[in-house]
Amino acid sequence: MRRRLLLLTTAVALAGCVVGPNYERPEVAAPSAFQTEIEKAEGSADALWWRQFDDPVLDGLITEALAHNSNIAIATANVAQASAFLTQTRSQFFPQAGYGADGSRQRAREPAFAQNLPNYPNPTTAYQAALSASWEIDLWGRIQRQSEAALANVLATDEVRRGVVLSIVATVATSYLQLRGLDAQLEVAQRTLHTYKESVDLFTLQFEYGQVSQMNVAQAQSQYESAAAQIPLIESQIAQNQNALAVLIGRDPGPIARGKPVDDLKLPVVPAGVPSQLLERRPDLLQAEQQLVAATAQIGAAKALYFPSISLTGAFGGASSELSNLFSGPARIWSYGGSVIGPIFTFGAVSGQVAQAEATQQAALENYKLSIRNAFADVDNALVANQKLQQQLAAQIKLVAALQQYNELARLQYDGGYVGYSTVLQAEQALFPAELNLVSIRASVFASSVNIYKAMGGGWITRADAMTGNTPAPPPPGAWPPPLF
Repeated sequence: MRRRLLLLTTAVALAGCVVGPNYERPEVAAPSAFQTEIEKAEGSADALWWRQFDDPVLDGLITEALAHNSNIAIATANVAQASAFLTQTRSQFFPQAGYGADGSRQRAREPAFAQNLPNYPNPTTAYQAALSASWEIDLWGRIQRQSEAALANVLATDEVRRGVVLSIVATVATSYLQLRGLDAQLEVAQRTLHTYKESVDLFTLQFEYGQVSQMNVAQAQSQYESAAAQIPLIESQIAQNQNALAVLIGRDPGPIARGKPVDDLKLPVVPAGVPSQLLERRPDLLQAEQQLVAATAQIGAAKALYFPSISLTGAFGGASSELSNLFSGPARIWSYGGSVIGPIFTFGAVSGQVAQAEATQQAALENYKLSIRNAFADVDNALVANQKLQQQLAAQIKLVAALQQYNELARLQYDGGYVGYSTVLQAEQALFPAELNLVSIRASVFASSVNIYKAMGGGWITRADAMTGNTPAPPPPGAWPPPLF
């Protein structure tokens, strides 16, 4: 009981001698609300938002990406590497035990008197085996601060991994929405090209019978070729988008299955939230904070170098000239001792490390503050983009409707002989790009919803993380120094 009390007292004493500052989260003046107000914001950013699109194909692509994306696998391996370094650092809290054995046989130069000694030992044989132990007493908290820094690095690396999960899910969703938008544009271009082809055939026939001039045929043909030139461009974009999406989900480049058309997708609701929640939800902010924790701990590790290092060593074993007597009583050897090593004049070696650690901590602090400001800006940008794109979509829908009516009226007046074909050509030339732009804006509205969830972070990352099947479990912070008994 007395031994346990002594060891407990020692542990408390060691814990109380830790030098350097303890981490405290900096005060951040977070705004009470985002600049852009969304009237219909509801729910939270914790939901698996991509399921709100109501497209099973998109759900399957994201699930596949979470399971097979190489960037997620690389980030997971980086967390395992950081965890292994933490284990290595924490091992210094405990005595390091080892063993050693050696044997040798040698012949030395014999002195003159050895000729009169028939049993003079030459050559000689020596065997030795021993257990050894060493322990650096962390009296000033150098190892503890290094352990704190290593743990913070593990947590920061894990936030990097969670950020990769966030980015992959958002990129897969955005790429798929862009792909469906390109598919819709291709349909518009092909439908328009078919209509233009009918006009070319009609005018060619009328020209042969002398009903229209060759200029009318040339106008229709130029219109047809203009639309035809758009199709290879859209098809090229589709192929590139498919290949990029295939790589994201862990496949070789190739075709991607399609689900619902872009017009049939459901628009996710805008999640409600306040700026202060970003500090607990966005992986990049949590990563920046853990980097600040690590930098703060390194100041204490550097300041501990000003104080002496105390180490205990010991060995126990045997030494003998006969292998059979190596562990007998007379062959037993042992030793124990302690050492104290401390600086006197280092000419800036220690103070330079402390200054470097303090500068690193200051840089990490500013990086944390900058990351917070950028996060607030990301959310505001995503919200205003979504709001303005929806307004642009509403205006574009009206524009296309007006141009369609204009096109129909121009065609009727041309057929009635009231206007020339140039009027029809003008109407169709305005309608075609407007229809392509309408599809592009509609896809952008869906993509902007993805950007909102990406900017806000949220608990959905943890839920998506669990779907990967290989989520590393960082070691808990624990209490340091560890129990000594």
